[in-house]
Amino acid sequence: MARRADLVFRRTQLGTVTVVAVGGSALLAALIGAGTGWQPVTVAVLVLLVAALGMFCCLTVEIDRRQLRCFFGPGLIRRTIDVHEIVAARPVRNRWYYGWGIRLAPNGWMFNVSGLDAVELSLASGARFRIGTDRPGEVIEALGLVTTLAARPPADL
Repeated sequence: MARRADLVFRRTQLGTVTVVAVGGSALLAALIGAGTGWQPVTVAVLVLLVAALGMFCCLTVEIDRRQLRCFFGPGLIRRTIDVHEIVAARPVRNRWYYGWGIRLAPNGWMFNVSGLDAVELSLASGARFRIGTDRPGEVIEALGLVTTLAARPPADL
């Protein structure tokens, strides 16, 4: 993990819909448990909802001179990519039905916590990986600082 001074970019995006939906469901489970007695199923559902809320409440993207890292919540679920493996990056708009969380989209794997905007990375292996972000331009600009992407002409020329 890079020291904070080595970071070129860091952004944490809150998954508002996820927090409201899962948090509301957890609150409902707690109210049901308190009103009907704490049955094992109610406790299990509540524990799972609180764990999901903690794990997927936000998505953080970090870029330093060696790696791009993106991780959900506290970082137990993460993806790390060496910047020299990134051969292209472009802003994309996800279809609504791609959803949020960890998904296998038509063009490859995707991490997304909110919204439809993303950055699609093309890797040297031929794989593609999408990172949902509310600031795709800033992610691409930061990648340009640490890779040779800045020297490439735009794709539409």
